[in-house]
Amino acid sequence: MGFKELSARYLEPAAQWVMIAGIVALVQPWSLFLHRYSVTITLIGLVGFIVFSHIKPDPKED
Repeated sequence: MGFKELSARYLEPAAQWVMIAGIVALVQPWSLFLHRYSVTITLIGLVGFIVFSHIKPDPKED
């Protein structure tokens, strides 16, 4: 498995989950630390998603 397959299979979905975690951290009322850094968490996930979504695996030959 090369980096392109790794990116498409694991890193792109992980970046999506980081964005979701940032949104959850923004709206939760329990932790000031999570609320304070929620925009940073969301932006890290967004940048990661943009980078990893542009790295597409090569088409498989049958």
